[in-house]
Amino acid sequence: MDKSDEIINRVASSSLMVFELEEFYQPGERVLLDLKDQLYEGLILKEKNFREFIRTHNWQAYQGKFLAITCSADAIVPVWAFMLAALAAQPYAKRVMVGTLQELEHQLFCEAFNKVDWSRYEASRVVVKGCSKYDIPVSVYAEVAVRLRPLVRSLMFGEPCSTVPLYKSAIKNFED
Repeated sequence: MDKSDEIINRVASSSLMVFELEEFYQPGERVLLDLKDQLYEGLILKEKNFREFIRTHNWQAYQGKFLAITCSADAIVPVWAFMLAALAAQPYAKRVMVGTLQELEHQLFCEAFNKVDWSRYEASRVVVKGCSKYDIPVSVYAEVAVRLRPLVRSLMFGEPCSTVPLYKSAIKNFED
């Protein structure tokens, strides 16, 4: 086999940096607590009944889990109700927040991103990997793009062998 027949992996030898969101996924079960089940006639929250729910609910069931607290009913739930539920769950759950499961996932990724040394992406060509074994919300992809844009020379989405260009810096003094 002469050199002209040699197969060269251009992706592996390129200067592309791959940003894999999977690396920032926090393992653990995600659980939703919907307060709609605590509404009287599906409309209002009665304080006495809700406090009884807080007292008798099995909060230990959330041990080590990520908990999102929400109310999916079209009702006005007082702020203190979410606070009480969060306080009751906090000793058991790994993380408690008010919102949907997607909002919880976004928050977990943002917490992981806050620990990243983003400077390592400075002046780089970065591909945000598109495939993942986890269900990653679109908002997380947007969050990464916003965090990377001020730093990178170029930003792409997809796989290193097949990318969609997203952003290219107008600054021409980057070394190739």
